[in-house]
Amino acid sequence: MAGGVAGLAALAAGVMAWDRGGAASERLLPSAPAAQSRAAATDTAPVPEATAETREQKRFGRYDKDRDGDVTRDEYLAQRRKAYAKLDVDGDGKLSFDEWAVKAATKFATADRDKSGGMTAAEFATTAVKRKPKLRCPPAGEREPAAEES
Repeated sequence: MAGGVAGLAALAAGVMAWDRGGAASERLLPSAPAAQSRAAATDTAPVPEATAETREQKRFGRYDKDRDGDVTRDEYLAQRRKAYAKLDVDGDGKLSFDEWAVKAATKFATADRDKSGGMTAAEFATTAVKRKPKLRCPPAGEREPAAEES
């Protein structure tokens, strides 16, 4: 009998805890009108844009590795040194033509599918640089209004 009472007490405690969890999560959720009014206020608020100054500050920060406010010659050339080291595969401190042109040579070899030593017009077309399209966000006044729910 004591086991049955303990089981019922555990079941009741579980039901109460489950109910409180649901009630607590409901209290944390905003009501629908408040959420809609916040969304409407967000649509009319001006959207901040990155300025040339902030982009330039970020670029400066990438070069100023020791964060002392000055970009030294070594800091300025560090990226070039890394790129050079990647090209200098044999590590002799000198770039041969083949080391320097490895990217172009690899691109040619990949495009020359029939391994004829020359590229047809179709093979050559595969070597074109694939550029990412520039996306332009319309100003806030040109945005399409959100669909109204009835």
